[in-house]
Amino acid sequence: MGIIVNLDVMMAKRKISLTELANQVDLTQANLSILKNNKAKAIRFSTLESICEVLHCQPGDILEYVEDTKEEETK
Repeated sequence: MGIIVNLDVMMAKRKISLTELANQVDLTQANLSILKNNKAKAIRFSTLESICEVLHCQPGDILEYVEDTKEEETK
């Protein structure tokens, strides 16, 4: 699996919409949606910093490492 993005969880905890977060972080809704839906291949530290600032959280609240299972490794 690798890195899981829990942005949707943090957004729900902070009761903030995708539109509102995108405006405050100065990202397009499309790019933020890609990140939120675990489709992103990378994230800039400056973007992560802005998200953490707006959501009042730590990077570890948003990003999580999950080891691959044997089944996923064979795919």
